[in-house]
Amino acid sequence: MKKSLVFAALNVLALVGLLVGFGTAEAGKPVTLRIGHPMAPGNNVTLGIEKFKELVEAKSDKQIKIQVFGSAQLGSDRVTTEAAQAGTLDMSSCSSPNMASFSKAYMALDLPYITSPKHQENLYKALDEGELGKELEKVSNEIGLTTIMFSQYGYRNFVSTKKPLKTVADLSGLKVRTTDSPVEVEVAKALGMNPAPVAWGEVYTALQQGTVDAEGNTFSLLNDAKHTEVLKYAMDSNHNYSMHILLMNKKKFDSLTPEHQAIIREAAREALVWQRGITDELEQKAWDAFKEKGIEVTILSDEERAKLVELTAPVRDEFAKQIPANLLQLLKDTQK
Repeated sequence: MKKSLVFAALNVLALVGLLVGFGTAEAGKPVTLRIGHPMAPGNNVTLGIEKFKELVEAKSDKQIKIQVFGSAQLGSDRVTTEAAQAGTLDMSSCSSPNMASFSKAYMALDLPYITSPKHQENLYKALDEGELGKELEKVSNEIGLTTIMFSQYGYRNFVSTKKPLKTVADLSGLKVRTTDSPVEVEVAKALGMNPAPVAWGEVYTALQQGTVDAEGNTFSLLNDAKHTEVLKYAMDSNHNYSMHILLMNKKKFDSLTPEHQAIIREAAREALVWQRGITDELEQKAWDAFKEKGIEVTILSDEERAKLVELTAPVRDEFAKQIPANLLQLLKDTQK
């Protein structure tokens, strides 16, 4: 009987040893992470994600491999972010307006004229090093994600296939494509436009077929996505600032070794600095492309821009009530 017990105990110990050994071997295996995003080739967000992949693989000596699925191959950014939440996809890059579908707190970033290009560096610092970034990380954690990178996207401008956009009044009556962001929908209504939420991958066709005759986006993305083939008019409305937030399933991130986590964080910081640095150049390239395509771009006067700010003020006031007050204040503090 004693021999049997000893033999059984030895078997258990052997099995434990095998499991421990197996765990160690697994830990040494390369990790493959998949990213889904909707952005076009050559876009600043796309290039930033590609730089992130390059840095992660180099810093980990390819112990971490990144697979990138862009151009909405895996669906819209809302779809890929739902997948990242569920853990069926590791990472998703989602526009800040579409993040409102996951938490109303993200609407703070989407409010019209809540930020200005002249205070951009203050905003970056608050996101990267300050309390604003920490608060937004708490928000992402609450929905099962962790923030990897606040990619620069840019300021959105109104464009049209239908009529010249010389004044704010010209926006009235246009059927404008929006994201699912409730803020974006209400901004359109406040300007007399008819909002039509359309997934990004379907917008080009919608413009071609006349389902919508306007949209608001960065000139850079519109050029990269070849919307310049159908657009005819534009204005530099700069009506809201958007980011593309690279998010990872939190359980997946927490399951990585501390070393791998550190590599991902470090690569994200470096990729972000690089990506923000190339954005102005890409935006200028897009402006030049607009001119070459014969798209009529109106540079708004200070008076016309003030009208946009005034007309959208009720939207800012209304949605501010639904956003955590501390988050909104942290955002406003960057504009000084």
